[in-house]
Amino acid sequence: MKLIIVSGRSGSGKSTALHVLEDLGYYCIDNLPIGLLFPLTREAAEQSSPGRLKKMAVSIDARNLSGELANFEDIYGQLQQTGVSIEVIFLDADEQSLLQRFHATRRKHPLSDDKTSLREAISNEKKLLEPLSKLSDLHVNTTGMSMYELRDMVKQRVVGRKDQELALLFQSFGFKHGVPLDSDYVFDVRCLPNPYWDNSLRKFVGTDQPVIDFLEKEPASRQMIDDLIAFLENWLPSFAASNRSYMTISIGCTGGQHRSVYVSEQLCAHFRKNYSNVQVRHTELPHLQTRGEI
Repeated sequence: MKLIIVSGRSGSGKSTALHVLEDLGYYCIDNLPIGLLFPLTREAAEQSSPGRLKKMAVSIDARNLSGELANFEDIYGQLQQTGVSIEVIFLDADEQSLLQRFHATRRKHPLSDDKTSLREAISNEKKLLEPLSKLSDLHVNTTGMSMYELRDMVKQRVVGRKDQELALLFQSFGFKHGVPLDSDYVFDVRCLPNPYWDNSLRKFVGTDQPVIDFLEKEPASRQMIDDLIAFLENWLPSFAASNRSYMTISIGCTGGQHRSVYVSEQLCAHFRKNYSNVQVRHTELPHLQTRGEI
């Protein structure tokens, strides 16, 4: 049987991820006590004919007892020994985003009370969930991500991935906005010529032909892309051989508008020739559009 464990801090999008899995045929349980994982998997294994329990997703969060959360690593190891195929998906966002989401929905944080502020509860929750975060196969940073973007990501990266297949995500970002927390590799392309300083290109992005033409005229652009391809082709098979399920490769430039977008698109196009689950995401472009900068 296959078991997906969805965890993360409150407000990070766990319910959205679980709903996607339910829509796609998974038997889903929200806020499962960790101590019930064994009885649940045993019940599924004892079914005489395949059913919905052969493909399950459970949400585990800070509402569990702290002692059970601390023992998660032991329980995880024991479950693996039973032959259950397990994936842990951990969702998170930066503190300011989580605060804004709670203020917008006016929900009460499960760890807040008359002695614990919302900010303190969010910080405490991160420490409590560290055992699950540490063992996660896929870490998703939902900062700045809409519900619809998260739904698409779960569909493409988790459900769209075949067993034992390495799923790749190339994401562009701007260093001035911070490095994405869910990165496995981070590559800096700020050394490439910057189209931003050409006033005729300032409003375009790295997927627009004028920017593509500008960067393709620069020998350094092709050399950078070729070097990154060579590095990744050399090392990605080693990650796949060690049972790694997901890799997030982040490409950064100053603002996340031109160079990092172009390079991410080029890498995505190349690796789609050999990997069936390759996605590209441009972290900053939705924000630039909202602000009217492009």
